[in-house]
Amino acid sequence: MTEEIKPGKYRHFKGKEYEVLGLATHSETLEPMVVYRPLYGERGLWVRPASMWNETVERDGKRFRRFVRIDGEE
Repeated sequence: MTEEIKPGKYRHFKGKEYEVLGLATHSETLEPMVVYRPLYGERGLWVRPASMWNETVERDGKRFRRFVRIDGEE
């Protein structure tokens, strides 16, 4: 089961912070997509498949959640 993705601030496993604005649905595949923006740089709008947002990644032999909510609820 996929964990619910709520609007708010998240930290990527590499350390940078992002704001989730909401969820959208891909018009062709109906795949759920996360609409977000970086909280650094030009702050443009981006989308990423919800399945990728919630996945666990491995780096230097350790496993991390790709994004962790940091604004009160995890």
